[in-house]
Amino acid sequence: MRKRELHYIHRKFQPLSGWYFLLAAVVFFSVAAFALRQNNLQMLELKEAVFQADEAGEGIEEALRDLRQHVHSHMNTDLVPSDDAIRPPIQLTHEYERLRQAERDRAREQNESVYAEAERICEERYPSGQLANGRVQCVESYIREQGVQVRPVPKELYQFDFASPRWSPDLAGWSLLAGGISLVLFAARFLLELWFKKRLEN
Repeated sequence: MRKRELHYIHRKFQPLSGWYFLLAAVVFFSVAAFALRQNNLQMLELKEAVFQADEAGEGIEEALRDLRQHVHSHMNTDLVPSDDAIRPPIQLTHEYERLRQAERDRAREQNESVYAEAERICEERYPSGQLANGRVQCVESYIREQGVQVRPVPKELYQFDFASPRWSPDLAGWSLLAGGISLVLFAARFLLELWFKKRLEN
């Protein structure tokens, strides 16, 4: 290609300064940083809403769903335990304790019914006037056989962690993508300018 043609093409590219791309990259990355921070702040608000619902004992499923959907569709919202963490970050402690108490109450009520039934049966077997220890042993034996044990409530069912995607199609994601493309265009424009200068100097 002759120098005259190179000069002509070079003049066509002159208005398209590489600094425009660099400025655009700075703007896009600034927007991305703001959007990433907003994503995280929204996650913290939704996380707090889950804890409040857990404490109040209502709206827990809805609050968990909103938090899960937000984390799964936005970057910078991870809710996973760190390497030194012992517990998952979401603990429905109030709901867990309510269910444990409900299970204890259920077992106690049923055992009270079993105890009353044991006394009735053993009174028939050991009428008044017979040895009392025979009736006691009868009651104890009946309760051992028919008594209800407190069933453990699986704690893992009330512990949650959610992982966010590496890239999400939201304001933060698109801004990061646009910023990356702008940087690539800046580098390409810079290298193209060096190539023109080198060719025109020869």
